[in-house]
Amino acid sequence: MSGDRIVALDDEALELRGAGTEVIDLGGAVTTPGLVDGHMHPLFGAATFYGADLTGCRDLGDLRRSLAKAAPDTDGWVVGWGLDHNVFAGAPPTNAVLEEVLPGRPVFVRLYDGHSALASAEALRVAGVSGPRAFEQRSEVICDVTGAPTGMLLEHAAMALVQDVMPALPDSLLRDRLGASLDAMAATGLTGGCVMDAEAGALELFAGYEESAELPLRLRVAPWCMPGDDVESVLAVQGRRGRRWVVEAVKFFIDGTVEGGTAWLEHPDCHGAGTEAFWRDPAAYTKTVQHLADARVQTVTHAIGDAAVRHVIEALEHVETSGIRHRIEHLETLPRELVPRLVRSGLVSSMQPVHAGFTKADHSDEWSTRLGVERARRAWACRDIRDAGGYLVLGSDWPIATYDARTVLAQARLRRPPGTTDEPVAPAQALTGLMALEGMTSHAAYADGSRDAGRIAVGCRADLTAFNVDPVEAPADELAEAPVRLTVSAGLVTHRGD
Repeated sequence: MSGDRIVALDDEALELRGAGTEVIDLGGAVTTPGLVDGHMHPLFGAATFYGADLTGCRDLGDLRRSLAKAAPDTDGWVVGWGLDHNVFAGAPPTNAVLEEVLPGRPVFVRLYDGHSALASAEALRVAGVSGPRAFEQRSEVICDVTGAPTGMLLEHAAMALVQDVMPALPDSLLRDRLGASLDAMAATGLTGGCVMDAEAGALELFAGYEESAELPLRLRVAPWCMPGDDVESVLAVQGRRGRRWVVEAVKFFIDGTVEGGTAWLEHPDCHGAGTEAFWRDPAAYTKTVQHLADARVQTVTHAIGDAAVRHVIEALEHVETSGIRHRIEHLETLPRELVPRLVRSGLVSSMQPVHAGFTKADHSDEWSTRLGVERARRAWACRDIRDAGGYLVLGSDWPIATYDARTVLAQARLRRPPGTTDEPVAPAQALTGLMALEGMTSHAAYADGSRDAGRIAVGCRADLTAFNVDPVEAPADELAEAPVRLTVSAGLVTHRGD
């Protein structure tokens, strides 16, 4: 390597050794193109997923015990994250347990999906929320039959009512948390990531970090465009960059989540919800993404429900691309008849097999129950897309699920959490080892339009991941635990294993 490029391979590389050459002996490790997380939220994770870790709660008893041990911050707020909807055993989530364990406290608990939260009565009082609100996007303050808030806040605008009055983490702490999470990601083999959460202040955080250090990963940033946003201001930041980050796309939401009842479905879920788009006027979404496509800007759209996926395909299948690969994210329940049309459209699919860890093969979980068995059987149709010739990018959606790239690769093959004896979810959708690796290397490069990445070749960017095992041939459970010997991101060594 020289700078950020691969300049020679094999014997030719050995001939270039000089007195100042650093030689790293990997002792027979298997080296692959550097892994890229196709969908991640490093700022969102650093700024909001802190406080009490509720990911281990399996029922209300667990939640009560965890809340009782939660320490308030210096302003008296109690914050938690990662709460699974299944804790409520099918009942509507409310703040009743918060009031029982922490009466009178301002409490804000984010559910694992990142699209919903529970706020205590005191937190709602501080935020001035005493009843329903109207939003330009599809968000809701859930209220009971008397019009009083239950504490459940659905989607970004509703959650922001409380988040905006919560004590903010100082920038120095945000930078520390960002760096620590990116360092940990590099230790699992990640060399880059597609950042899907750049709201106001995010770019300044990246720039501020680079004043004193190098980002451990290369970051390709997609700022959000919400209903009612000024599209020209989103266009204006395209191309802004630092040493190891660049803005090169725009992120949209056309729906929310299945568990929250905000996924856009062709037929209602079991609670009669899910029949509306995140954009109250879906035609306005179509007009906006087509405007950006005409401006040769990549669009990236969160679409989970079947109606949402269909709408994105219809919006973008006939636009002029000229090398711009528009993307559709998540596709959690995909009708099989849409797969050929999806592939013909030229859209790149981006999926997170680790999300299947929140579901069960017997469809008894909240995600499956809300959808019903037929739609739950369509879960994360990775193999159908690949077999139809489509491009499939894999990612973690961290902090919604683990950032560990080895787990992402393993779960794409297993369709269950590695190291468990759980029954696989829709096992026919399992990927081969090669397909999984391509999803974090060559297919990720294709999606970004990068001709100099996703492969190991002279002239390509020096993004490399070295494993103790062969990530294609090793058993998936073994891969999930295998040490990463070396991670190199654009010529920068970001992790050295034992």
